[in-house]
Amino acid sequence: MNIKFYKYQGAGNDFILIDHRESTLKNIDTKLVAQLCDRRFGIGADGLMFLLDSEDYDFEMVYHNSDGNVGSMCGNGGRCIVAFAKHLGIFDTETNFLAVDGPHYAKISAEGNWVELQMIDVETIHTDGDAFVINTGSPHYVQEVSGLESLDVYEAGYQIRNNETYKTEGINVNFVERKPSHLFVRTFERGVEDETYACGTGVTAVAMAMAKKQNQIGQVVTPVTVLGGNLEINFSYDGQKFTEVFLCGPAEKVFEGEINL
Repeated sequence: MNIKFYKYQGAGNDFILIDHRESTLKNIDTKLVAQLCDRRFGIGADGLMFLLDSEDYDFEMVYHNSDGNVGSMCGNGGRCIVAFAKHLGIFDTETNFLAVDGPHYAKISAEGNWVELQMIDVETIHTDGDAFVINTGSPHYVQEVSGLESLDVYEAGYQIRNNETYKTEGINVNFVERKPSHLFVRTFERGVEDETYACGTGVTAVAMAMAKKQNQIGQVVTPVTVLGGNLEINFSYDGQKFTEVFLCGPAEKVFEGEINL
């Protein structure tokens, strides 16, 4: 059968999107998803998302990592599926949709390429030595470093993700370096098992960790640079809890096509 697909990217984090509301695609398994995400033998992507109907929301997002497994929340994926839903005519400028970590609100620019996605509130932050461990819809390890441009992120991230503490459930590993006007972040993602060009839940966790470390109370706006471009994280922090959390950045269609399965 021929399946229609769309390819979107958000700051270099790329995804396959399929409108599954009336799709004839059945028997979806990890092998099929991994095949589609393979950059040599498939379409190629960091992950795949299905857009489904929802009784109580505009749509539902189901996310799979590139290894084929159903994943936890993906922030850049969430922004891309919002742009996709607008392209499909599901909403105009504001939407409420359902993801694995619960409901999300988002708004999109009139041009359809700048998405502001509300993330979950966060109250609990753990430490692991001098690193922070935060769940922003997905679990994240945040380590501040210097010389991040030259760091072997794959090797360093792989070692942390697979150590005795995290190897069973896995964790996303973020390295951050503070610059004069922004944070520079690089991320090793579980499920992809490699460094990606961006990670939305990751940069959100990094912004929170740095705000806590510097005791930034009030409304906090954090510009972040990743390998794939620029993102912005906005939230309110009272010293204990992060609320009104928004992940903001570009989400753009790369191409669309059909694949025979």
